[in-house]
Amino acid sequence: MMGEISNFFGMKVFTDDGVYVGRVAEVIIDTDTKVIRGLALVEYNKAVVNSNAKGVIIPYRIVKAVGDIVIVKNVFKSKKVEQEQQDQQGQ
Repeated sequence: MMGEISNFFGMKVFTDDGVYVGRVAEVIIDTDTKVIRGLALVEYNKAVVNSNAKGVIIPYRIVKAVGDIVIVKNVFKSKKVEQEQQDQQGQ
């Protein structure tokens, strides 16, 4: 996945299942090794990412493809799934 870092800014991020995750605001780079470590997302899908922060950072290791959009592995648990699990445990 070669390309310019500036191409990432503003890209939409989706899971490999087609679920919207967020929009890239920043790219986290390890300056010693010149390796991308993560993507900082804003306007993220709170149903997918369980956080109240203004933004979240996802590790670059879950990125599967970069083109017109960024595709990441679906490692997220939706709030709906978490609620169902809690409901089952409470019964």
